[in-house]
Amino acid sequence: MRRHQFEQEVDRVIETLPEWVLAEVDNLVVVVEDIPTVEQGDVLGIYEGVSLLERGDYSGALPDRIVIFYRPHLELGLSDDELKEEIRRTVLHELGHHLGIDDRRLTELDWG
Repeated sequence: MRRHQFEQEVDRVIETLPEWVLAEVDNLVVVVEDIPTVEQGDVLGIYEGVSLLERGDYSGALPDRIVIFYRPHLELGLSDDELKEEIRRTVLHELGHHLGIDDRRLTELDWG
């Protein structure tokens, strides 16, 4: 999958989120980058910010970020359909962190 197609797939996942999820999203950007930094570790995606449950006065703050990493996804060696499912799972997982959902609950929701 080429980078442009990967980005389109990330966008498609976001566009197909239920309205109740989109209504909760606040001050967030989603970006695609090639690889995580050493500090970020060996991950497919990362949420950078303050979850909605932990926010106090958040006015004037820079947007939180969800970063989905292109190359680590490709390195999984998945079929196109499996790769699309893994992209979906990664976006949902990181979005879950934005909403304040912990890893245990994300796994229960199959967003893990």
